[in-house]
Amino acid sequence: MRGLQVGKKDVFMKKSTKGISKNWRKVTPSETAIFREMIEKKLGVKRPKRGRPPKAVGAKMTPISIRVHPKVLSWAKKEAKRRGVGYQTVINDVLLKAAA
Repeated sequence: MRGLQVGKKDVFMKKSTKGISKNWRKVTPSETAIFREMIEKKLGVKRPKRGRPPKAVGAKMTPISIRVHPKVLSWAKKEAKRRGVGYQTVINDVLLKAAA
C-alpha cells in the first residue's frame, strides 16, 4: 500500500489532528431542524425521531431509594426473570395492586 512503511508511523496523516476541535462550534437545534427537513425533502422519506419517546403524564415514575429484605429482592428477581421484565417492574406491580 502506498504511503505505508513497515514498522513506522502511517504517513497518510502528516499533520497532527490534536486541538482541531477547539475551533469547532456546536450545531444549533434550529440548524438540526433545517438539516432534517432538507434530508427528508431530498430522500422523500420522513426520518424517524431518535431516542425514547416521552412518557404520558400519568406514566412517569418518581425515583426513590428503599431497603428491602434480601428474600424479597431474590423473589422479585426470580419473578422478573420468569416474566421477562425488570425486577423493579415486579415490585411496582405488587405495590400498585396493594394500593388499589
